Amino acid sequence: MDLWQLHIFCKVVELKSFSKAGEAVRLSQPTVSSHIKDLETHFERKLIDRMTRNVTPTKAGLLLYDYARRLLALRDMTETAMAEYGGKIKGRLLIGGSTIPGGYLLPRIIGRFTKRYPEVYVSLTVADTMEIAQKTVDGYIELSVVGARSQDKNLHQEAVVRDDLCIVVPPDHKWVHSQGISAHDLPDEPFIIRESGSGTLHAIETLLQDGPHSLNDLRIVAEMGSTEAVRQAIKGGVGISILSRIAVMEDVRTGLLRTVPIKGLDLQRNFYLTTHKQRSLSPLSQKFINFLKQEIRSACIFPEEV
Repeated sequence: MDLWQLHIFCKVVELKSFSKAGEAVRLSQPTVSSHIKDLETHFERKLIDRMTRNVTPTKAGLLLYDYARRLLALRDMTETAMAEYGGKIKGRLLIGGSTIPGGYLLPRIIGRFTKRYPEVYVSLTVADTMEIAQKTVDGYIELSVVGARSQDKNLHQEAVVRDDLCIVVPPDHKWVHSQGISAHDLPDEPFIIRESGSGTLHAIETLLQDGPHSLNDLRIVAEMGSTEAVRQAIKGGVGISILSRIAVMEDVRTGLLRTVPIKGLDLQRNFYLTTHKQRSLSPLSQKFINFLKQEIRSACIFPEEV
C-alpha cells in the first residue's frame, strides 16, 4: 500500500467509476483496477462493490476511504510545511465554506491569493454549515468559513466577517414601496426557508428570538437546499424569504429582486473562521488566514464583536 494507491482509491469512490477515476489520474481503466485489487489483497478485504451499476465502496471500503482522505490531507500539509521551510509559498490547501461565504466571499479571496502565490493550489468545498463543520472536525479540510457557531467542542471559531440579512421579495410585491414592515407582518406571507443545517436558517431562528414571532409562527410553504434555489423560488412567486444581502446584491441591482427594511429586528450575523483546536495549522493555512483577514479589513466588513 502506498499513498498513490490510496489517491486512486479515493478517486474511484468519489467518481463512482473506474474509467472516470482513470481519466482523473491519467491512467487506463485496467491499471486503476489493478491498483484497487492490490489494496484489496493487502487488506484482505473487498473494498469496492462492482456488482451494482455504479461503483460503490463496501463497509470496509468506506472505512478505508475515511482514513485515506486524512492521510492524503496530511501529505499535502507536510509538503506545504517543507516548502515553507525552504522559503517557498507553494502546496495544496483544502478549505471549506458554507453556502454564502463559499459561494460569494471565498472565491474572490482565493482568486487574489493564488494570483499572489501562483504555486498554491486551493481546493474549496461548499456545503451547508453543519456539513462543513463536520468535515473540519474529521480533517478533510484544514480551515473553513461558516455562517453559524458550531456546538462541537473540537472546533475553534472566530468571527471574521459581518453579514447583513434582509427580507427579499419579488419586484411586484406589495411591500416594495413601503418604508419598512413590522415583524408582525411576517406570518401573513408565504415564507421559504433553507434546509436544516444551513447557517442562514440558524441565523433566522436566532434573530427571530428577539422579535414577536418564532420560525414556527411563519407560514412556511417551501424548504430549499441552497440559496440559489431560494432566490429562484422568490422570482417564481413561491414566497418571500430572509437571505444574505451579499447573495442577492446582483439581483437587486438588476431589479429582479427587491429588499425590504424590517422594523424591530437586527438582521445581522457573523461568518466564522473555523479550525480544529487540536491540530496545528500548516504554514500555508496560516498564510491564507492572514491574507483573508487583510482582505476583510480592506473591505471594511468587520464582525459585530470587533
